[in-house]
Amino acid sequence: MNQNSYQVNTIQLIGLMLLAYAFSFAIRLIWVFQFHNEPSFIWNNELMINTNDGYFFAAGAQQALEGLHIGNPRVFGMWDYGTIAITTFLVKITGFSLETVTLYMPAVISSLVVVPIILIARLYKKTLWGFFAALLGSITWSYYNRTMVGYYDTDMFSAMAPMLILFFLMKSTMDVNLKSTLYASIAIVLYPFLYDQGLAIVAAMSLLYFIYMIVYHKNEENTYKSIILVALSAFPISWVALSPYSYLVHIAVLIGIYFVLNGTKIKEQMLYVLSLVMVLAFLYFSNMIGLIFGKVLLYLSSGTKEEGLHFYSVIQTVREAGDIPFSTFAQRISGSVVGMIIALIGYVVLVVRHRAFILALPLIGIGMFALWGGLRFTVYAVPVAAMSAIYLFFVIAEQIQENKAKYLFITMATALMIYPNITHIIEYKVPTVLNKAEVEDLDKLNQMADVKDYTLAWWDYGYPIWYYSDTSTLIDGGKHNNDNFIISKIMQTPSPELAVNFARLAVETYVDSNYAVVANTLFKDKNPNVLLSELSDANYTLPKKSRDIYLYLPYRMMGIFPTVAVFGNINLNTGKEERNMEFYPSSPASQQGSKVLLRNGIIFDSATGDIEIRGQHISVYRFDSVQYQPNGKSLVESQLSHIDGEFCVVYLQSYNQMIVMDRKTYNSTYIQMFMLDNYDKNLFELVVSSPYSKIYKLKK
Repeated sequence: MNQNSYQVNTIQLIGLMLLAYAFSFAIRLIWVFQFHNEPSFIWNNELMINTNDGYFFAAGAQQALEGLHIGNPRVFGMWDYGTIAITTFLVKITGFSLETVTLYMPAVISSLVVVPIILIARLYKKTLWGFFAALLGSITWSYYNRTMVGYYDTDMFSAMAPMLILFFLMKSTMDVNLKSTLYASIAIVLYPFLYDQGLAIVAAMSLLYFIYMIVYHKNEENTYKSIILVALSAFPISWVALSPYSYLVHIAVLIGIYFVLNGTKIKEQMLYVLSLVMVLAFLYFSNMIGLIFGKVLLYLSSGTKEEGLHFYSVIQTVREAGDIPFSTFAQRISGSVVGMIIALIGYVVLVVRHRAFILALPLIGIGMFALWGGLRFTVYAVPVAAMSAIYLFFVIAEQIQENKAKYLFITMATALMIYPNITHIIEYKVPTVLNKAEVEDLDKLNQMADVKDYTLAWWDYGYPIWYYSDTSTLIDGGKHNNDNFIISKIMQTPSPELAVNFARLAVETYVDSNYAVVANTLFKDKNPNVLLSELSDANYTLPKKSRDIYLYLPYRMMGIFPTVAVFGNINLNTGKEERNMEFYPSSPASQQGSKVLLRNGIIFDSATGDIEIRGQHISVYRFDSVQYQPNGKSLVESQLSHIDGEFCVVYLQSYNQMIVMDRKTYNSTYIQMFMLDNYDKNLFELVVSSPYSKIYKLKK
């Protein structure tokens, strides 16, 4: 079959791009149609976003647009991240609200991946191959999950930007045109502004490009000029004070070097030397080895981290950082195991027929790393896998004589690849980060708090707290280091004095130290156990109060409370667990007389006051039944069962949740102050109360 039978003219090319883009965008609207009438998901007349990290960038846009978060050291400006800059720009020129722009922007940007996919196929005069691959690659499982409507994060650039770089690099290998290399180099310069998480991938693509050009194009003059440009694009021009100007300066330097290289006759030997020097400089300045191995070690690290003292590491508690089975890996990249096998075979055939696709190997490699590093890495391999699978269909179609039959086969095969992904998208009904009632609680906090105030909460809720309450936090989604110990200890300590003193000391130290890691500062010259003992004393001398501090205790933290507690339930001197924590939230499945069978298999007998767990009968110290009232107050009925009981049971009637826990956990800050409204009124003031969250203001 003539390969030109798959080629189209420019008008048709644009039409196919628009059609593929419309398909990608329309599929992402499924989530909107599923939830647009759900009142609990709507705030400010718009659906809220469904990723925590999105509020980091949204807070930056708030600062640029409304002047908020001036006192928050962790909120970045619009020129620090491309996502913030583009968001701010779109709000200003479109007139849409910030909520609308952040909701739909992931779909608008991520769907652009169809453009480089189609352009790459056009390089080989098979535009229709690119079109069918774009339909699949733009909505495949993993890519959809991280770029759906509401998933407002830099992931919207995760596959689109590398594929654009890949297109220009591949084009330069085919036409050996220095202008194509210049475009690729400019894209590489802008890449960290859009998506700084993938620097190692671009560095690997660049290095592979050098090797490829030397192996296959070593006798062509533009080869070494191209290497010089690409190597220069990886240089960090950080000596310019303002980040937007550093990008402009870098691009200006590239353009200047391009004109010098393109317009000057340079001796061959000199080009060899210059390209070698630039590659060596690239390896040094790009820190490629450090970037790659740093990521690998981060995602394969053990559960604890030692820096003199022993702090628990967060990476092993993140679901996307764990090992995944091959079936999940395959589904994420191609929609199914069969689809994954087709893609792998297709890639081999693709490289054999079109060797420039070797340049896509880093994207495939980082996708394969997902088997050990976790789910997030699968997204990089999706577009290349889509192109590989669809290419195999085109190769098979070459054996079919009749044109209509060829296209029918390709269409049906592509549809079968798309089908499991569409099925997944329809079933993937992720909720918004917070519901309306939770946002209303944070909005109440916003109305009473000052911009310099701090709200202490687990890091999952840091960014939303910034966005909705305009207060700062000690830890957040991007700053969850050794300071996790502080928040965890506050949440689980049975001592209200320790909780309030530790909170005040931590915040004031954080501000006075110019926002250094507080735990490292506090424990630098002080034994942690000694300091914690001193903080439990009501007469402990605290730094002068400079701002108000609030303690945020949400209902949704109950599901992760054991994980939260892990970070503070550790002896920092030895790294060993301090105690065996027992915490089992569940709901009643059935009841026979006084015996309640929970869905997790635990049986609670209210008559005898004991529980049956793991085949053992254990006495219960106290049973509390809690009912939350519309006015935010709680009605607590408490029953003492056995003075020497080892466990406690709390029944949250409003949620039909029954929590079985050990006595020390029962006495913790979170259980007493959120579930039971039991707090020291000399130390705390309850300022916001609802079934969804309790917010306390520290009085010290």
